[in-house]
Amino acid sequence: MSHIHDFVGIGLGPFNLGLACLAAPIAELDGIFLDQQDGFDWHPGMLLEDATLQTPFLADLVTLADPTSRYSFLNYLKTQGRLYAFYIREDFFLLRREYNQYCQWAAAQLPSLRFGHAVQAVEYDAQRQCYQVQGQHAHSDRVFRHAARRLVLGTGTTPSVPACCGGLRAPVSHSSSYLQDKPRLQRARSITVLGSGQSAAEVYRDLLQDIDVHGYALQWITRSPRFYPLEYTKLTLEMTSPEYIDYFHALPEDTRAGLLAQQSGLYKGINSSLINEIFDLLYRKRLAGPVDTALTTNTELRGCHRQADGRLLLELHQHEQQQAYSMQTDALVLATGYAAQVPAFLQPIAERLRRDARGRLLADRNYCVDRESESVFVQNAELHTHGLASPDLGMGCYRNACILRRMLGREVYPVERRIAFQRFGAPADGRPQPARQPLAVVS
Repeated sequence: MSHIHDFVGIGLGPFNLGLACLAAPIAELDGIFLDQQDGFDWHPGMLLEDATLQTPFLADLVTLADPTSRYSFLNYLKTQGRLYAFYIREDFFLLRREYNQYCQWAAAQLPSLRFGHAVQAVEYDAQRQCYQVQGQHAHSDRVFRHAARRLVLGTGTTPSVPACCGGLRAPVSHSSSYLQDKPRLQRARSITVLGSGQSAAEVYRDLLQDIDVHGYALQWITRSPRFYPLEYTKLTLEMTSPEYIDYFHALPEDTRAGLLAQQSGLYKGINSSLINEIFDLLYRKRLAGPVDTALTTNTELRGCHRQADGRLLLELHQHEQQQAYSMQTDALVLATGYAAQVPAFLQPIAERLRRDARGRLLADRNYCVDRESESVFVQNAELHTHGLASPDLGMGCYRNACILRRMLGREVYPVERRIAFQRFGAPADGRPQPARQPLAVVS
């Protein structure tokens, strides 16, 4: 283990996979990527046949940093003989299964990836001034150790489960395992879907399609006051720009938290087309007679108990009426999202990392979280510091270009500084400013 890598990436979701693609042509940069899974598979439990991404195909692994990259989605289509079919299809939004296949294609070409490697601890070797990453091969007792000057953490998020459901198993499940659980769910007499976002809508639509085949009752419950569409207007999309990241990152912590609470519809909403599909499907189903389904808003799950007969008793609270009530269901699908967690393997270097009062990693503007050497970077763990651009696939290339610039001390891929037409903060001197065109500035 005398060799010291320039960096080790831990976790292989789309963001670190994109970093691997962008790092591959850089001859002087030596990095490897470790992931405990056997291969790339992005949210396999939600790879529904007709589910699409919420970002355009240009938000692939590389294009917004390097449109000439061999790892682009368009090059993938060309190699698969599907470029003309995609052109004729005229749909800006990829099927999620196709995006997953594209990522698997890219991963298969990258020798820097090490799947089946479960990282267990990261330590800092002060004498060699490097990190020691150690762990175990997923299917054996063999251990591994790698030394690196820098780390890039891309371990992703974990399913978020309401506290009242924390200790419960089947018939309670999370949407992250929906496709695996679907056969069991459809044998139930009644199914309840809990959640307000895209995943909840996709699960509900999928179950609604077969409601007359299997004969179950179907409920969709959300604590939101309505089924919010994803806001996808062009000026709103500028809130994923470098300028807005600058603006958001400089705000006080309490202000940032308040803004995120207000902005959930900008990154957690439902595609408006899917909302319309659900309504149209309900309308068509009703033509054949009553449909045993209900959509309920303003209602929070406050308790969930397994009864002697195996059914679940849900304790609910309607917010606007301030009224509590209960209902029974045979199966419960929690489409309640995901949350970032600080990996346990970072505990040995905990004192080297910046955290906020809530224990979350505290990233500087360039995605670095260590206190001294600017050597630990995060991917999609900075929502609370960088705003809604953090989970956005479209800004993954921008973040990776920033991380590579920080590592190399030079700019390999141009990093745009100004792309938005709008200004988010007050002028520095407090004076009115003339309108200007967006300007790409590299530094």
